[in-house]
Amino acid sequence: MESDSDIPDTEQLTEGFQTALAAMADRLGEQLSSVSALYQVGAIAAALVLGWLFAQPTRKSVAARKAAAVNSAVARFFENLSLLIPLALGAAFLWAAIAIFNGLGQPISLMRIVASLLTAWVGIRLVSSLVSDPFAARVFALFAWTAAALNILHLLAPTIAFLDGLKLPPGGENAVSAFDVLWAIALAAILLWSANFASRIIQGRLNSSSKLTPSVRGLLGQLIQISLVSGAILLALSVAKVNLTGLAVLTGAIGVGIGFGLQSIFSNFIAGIIILLEKTLKVGDFVDLESGITGEVREINVRSTLVTTNDNVDILVPNAEFITNRVTNWTLREVNRRIRVPFGVAYGTDKELVKKAALEAAEKVPFTLKNNAKRAPDVWLVGFGDSSLDFELVVWLTDDAVKRPAKVHAAYNWELETALGKYGIAIPFPQRDLHIIPRKED
Repeated sequence: MESDSDIPDTEQLTEGFQTALAAMADRLGEQLSSVSALYQVGAIAAALVLGWLFAQPTRKSVAARKAAAVNSAVARFFENLSLLIPLALGAAFLWAAIAIFNGLGQPISLMRIVASLLTAWVGIRLVSSLVSDPFAARVFALFAWTAAALNILHLLAPTIAFLDGLKLPPGGENAVSAFDVLWAIALAAILLWSANFASRIIQGRLNSSSKLTPSVRGLLGQLIQISLVSGAILLALSVAKVNLTGLAVLTGAIGVGIGFGLQSIFSNFIAGIIILLEKTLKVGDFVDLESGITGEVREINVRSTLVTTNDNVDILVPNAEFITNRVTNWTLREVNRRIRVPFGVAYGTDKELVKKAALEAAEKVPFTLKNNAKRAPDVWLVGFGDSSLDFELVVWLTDDAVKRPAKVHAAYNWELETALGKYGIAIPFPQRDLHIIPRKED
């Protein structure tokens, strides 16, 4: 245990920082109180005005480059560049003024500070434009420029010394410095962004591979992203001097949680891996679930699968449902499938005429598979109903029709009604005869 004398005093920690701050204030005070300060302020104002004036024609060229950008990252870069052109040109004019003042032997401290701050801000904003998330980009720019400003004002070293001496929690046995904590947070943010950026590049390479199925590519991409993010977090924790052996307790708690509250999440995770390894389901398949969901598989993730219905409704289905319940995959081995469209005609109708009309109807529907003798349309007489002869139009469908069952049945019913009416074939409907028996009078 540390004694009370080992615990750093707050006044001792702030003494160096206050001394550096006072020295900087004295330097600026000397500069501002002299006549040369007026010349420097005038030069700064003139440089900024010239930067704004010369930026107008340059912005048009940058706008044209933004319009011709091949991707969003390049477009964001040129958009930020267009906003920063006045400051960039102002900084350039100010550095030129510094060179002139220095050659004349005039003081330049104030001008150098302003020019350095402007240059740092322009450079940091251009770098942050590479970050796709606007909030993350602003946070990165703010912290990076703060560090640069402290360095320019000669306050970075005293600030680091102050934060490094400030222990959290104060007097604790495993206390860490505030600087280590802040550095770990900054490093974690950088590493997480780098991990996501690297995973997107790897996922793009995987997607371009023709040797891997879409499901396997998705699984590998997600596993790589999880591994990179986990490594980034562990590295940041080690930088913060966190005892990683203590994570064993957390791992045990997670194991208990899986056994209780996280059981469904863990089962969906395992089910997702099974689906991807068995290859019984892939992106693009048209499925019919026992729960009544029918649609096309768009994404297979580790926890859930995205199914889009024909009404363009996105449904996230837990992966466990594909393992424990019945799933009809209409496109597992072959895309083409056969359907039967039932219809009835009145008794006494010529069966051959009915077949002719039904085959003509099938020929007019664009979903009918053609030029395949083994899978040609056919008409079956399947039963004798109470008031009709029951037929079925049996047709094989094209690839596109498999994923539109409702529209396909509607199209065949439409053409059947038209063809039967063309040949005068009646479609029966139930009829009831009502017999009224007069009551006999006594």
